[in-house]
Amino acid sequence: MSHRPARFDRGHTDDLMSFLTAGPSPYHAVAAAAERLEKAGFRQVLETDSWDGAAGGRYVLRGGAIIAWYVPEGAQAHTPFRIVGAHTDSPNLRVKPLPDTGAHGWRQIAVEVYGGTLLNTWLDRDLGLAGRLSLRDGTHQLVNVDRALLRVPQLAVHLDRSVNTDGLKLDRQRHMQPIWGLGEVAEGDLIDFLEEEAGIAQGEVVGWDLMVHAIEPPAYLGRDRELLAGPRMDNLISVHAGTAALAAAAGQSLPYIPVLAAFDHEENGSQSDTGAEGPLLGSVLERSVFARGGSYEDRARAFAGTVCLSSDTGHAVHPNYGERHDPTHHPRANGGPILKVNVNQRYATDGSGRAVFAAACEKAGVPWQTFVSNNAMPCGTTIGPITAARHGIQTVDIGVAILSMHSARELCGAEDPYLLANALTAFLEG
Repeated sequence: MSHRPARFDRGHTDDLMSFLTAGPSPYHAVAAAAERLEKAGFRQVLETDSWDGAAGGRYVLRGGAIIAWYVPEGAQAHTPFRIVGAHTDSPNLRVKPLPDTGAHGWRQIAVEVYGGTLLNTWLDRDLGLAGRLSLRDGTHQLVNVDRALLRVPQLAVHLDRSVNTDGLKLDRQRHMQPIWGLGEVAEGDLIDFLEEEAGIAQGEVVGWDLMVHAIEPPAYLGRDRELLAGPRMDNLISVHAGTAALAAAAGQSLPYIPVLAAFDHEENGSQSDTGAEGPLLGSVLERSVFARGGSYEDRARAFAGTVCLSSDTGHAVHPNYGERHDPTHHPRANGGPILKVNVNQRYATDGSGRAVFAAACEKAGVPWQTFVSNNAMPCGTTIGPITAARHGIQTVDIGVAILSMHSARELCGAEDPYLLANALTAFLEG
């Protein structure tokens, strides 16, 4: 395998920390990605407008998803795509349609568990609230209360003497409702509060997509600051790296059309109009072909030559639970991005895809590792198999190895996001 780049650029990881903080919801994450792409010369196009086939960078926003692409000078209608796929959502607690609740003099917010979150990691944390507000005129406005607003209090050990011997048992309905004050419950309180926070006239909010987030900022960890702790690494690490890679590839003479496809709803199955199983990516790619004067034949040729790197986090070997990992595959922090393999197609990687990833890492001078699940443990999945099956394009599953996946606060090597971004840049540049 190739050597490590001579110098680790901590500036990339510093910018990732800012990106994690700016993305407490998928809607905020795609806004942060769009802002970075705008600075690189990309412009937003609307799905309801007609598109032209001119060279340059463009992006589409739909809810918590973003598809961005760069058309090089001289690109033909059948020019293949090189896609970095990722997702913007993370497991968390999301506000219900009737949010105002409480008991015994405590005012609470009714929440629903989103995705496969580690419930205990949300206990006794200072939590903020963020997301999207839908207004009467059909527009949307982002809101982010990034301060100590909510808390899910754990039961004291005096009232649960067996918690340290029999384990913590949490009822998802009864035990996960956060408190946010004292007094009588009043219907409409939360939305009235958020309208005031967002500077919106009272009564204008008619819908919402809101979620809680831990307000503790990302931080370097360890004696030598070689680790990074922070929220939503699964999978904003990949969204950030993919955005940086696409911005770096833009403006060059390329044999492919580089694409970033960051979807929502991966954590609950990807079945939505902004998820990987929806039509968004295929629609954008096809419209790009047709805007350049292409036919269905050109579309078929372009898709046949397209490759997607589905970038999502994977499991680093855990020092306290080594037996849970495959005995011969132990991805380590700061060992470089991982190639994720599963013969039952929970990951889409095959030998041909391995060669594509290896070539990109070699070009970038980036070390890489392989992840395979222990045969006795169920294997997770990603947008990779969905993308391969839905669009008929070659897909390879990769990512960064982390600990505490699906926790409110996860952990990775501080160098790995930088190494991933370098590999993705080399891939997009062909």
